[in-house]
Amino acid sequence: MIRHPLLRAGLLALALAPALSTAVAADPSAQAQSAAPAADPALQAVLAGDWRSEANRARDRYRHPAETLAFFGLKPDQTVVEITPGGGWYAEILAPYLREHGRYVAAVVDPQALPEGGRDYQQRARDGLEQRFAASPAQFDRATVVAYDPAAPVFGEPGSADLVVTFRNVHNWRSAGQAEGMFKGFFEVLREGGVLGVVEHRAAADVPADDRSGYVGQDQVIAMAEAAGFRLDATSEINANPADTKDHPNGVWTLFPVGRHDATDADKYRAIGESDRMTLRFVKPAGE
Repeated sequence: MIRHPLLRAGLLALALAPALSTAVAADPSAQAQSAAPAADPALQAVLAGDWRSEANRARDRYRHPAETLAFFGLKPDQTVVEITPGGGWYAEILAPYLREHGRYVAAVVDPQALPEGGRDYQQRARDGLEQRFAASPAQFDRATVVAYDPAAPVFGEPGSADLVVTFRNVHNWRSAGQAEGMFKGFFEVLREGGVLGVVEHRAAADVPADDRSGYVGQDQVIAMAEAAGFRLDATSEINANPADTKDHPNGVWTLFPVGRHDATDADKYRAIGESDRMTLRFVKPAGE
C-alpha cells in the first residue's frame, strides 16, 4: 500500500490540480494531450516531495513529468530502466515512486569502458548520481545503478524490464555513432510488450550526420527504434514548444536551462523556455 504521508501529499496536490492545469495551459510552450490521463495520487505526491529542489520543481512546467510518465504507461510495480539519467532530474521522481512495489535502475556509462580522455566526465556524473542517492536513503536506498559500455551496451538481464525511458540523449548517441547499439540494447532488456519511452529535442526536419545542434528529426528517431525491432505505438505533443525556432547560435544549449547566449539576449530566450521536444512511445512486439 502507498504510505500515508505520500497519499496525503498526493491528495493535496490533486486539490491544487485545477489551478496548476490552468497555469500550464496558459504557457505557450505547453500543449496538453486532448485527453489527459487521470492524475496518479502517488506520483503527484512524489512531484511535491521536499527532496526535490525548487529549481527542479520549477522545470515541471516545461518537462511535464506527470503527463509524460502517464503517456509512457508508468505503474508503481514496474521495473524501469532510465538510460543515462545525468544529474537525476527524472531519477528523483522515478526512484521514490517505484521504491515500495517496483524497481528503478539507473543505467550510466562505465567510465572504464572509455578512452582515458573521456573517463573523468562520466566518472563525475556517476559519482554525483550515487552521492545524490546516498544522501536521501528514504527515497533512493533501493535504486540500482548499472554501468554499461557504450560500444556494446547491456542494461540488464534480457526481458527483465517493463519500461525503458530516456530523456534528451539520442543526439549524443547519434553523433557518437552509438545509436544503433543503444536501441538494440533497449530492445534486449525489455520484456515482450514492454515499452520504450523517448523524449528528444526535435529538429524541423532530418539533420545530417555531422549536425551538432542537439536537435534530431522525429522521423530519424522513429527509424532508429524501428530498425532495432520496436513498433511505434503513439506520439504525443506533451513536450512541444512552438516558440522554439531551432535556429539558435549555440544549438539547443542556447535555451534554458543551459543558457549559452549573450547576457543581452536573456529575456529573448527566457521567453522561449525549453526546447521543442518529441515524445514517443514504442512497444517491443510479442514473439520478437
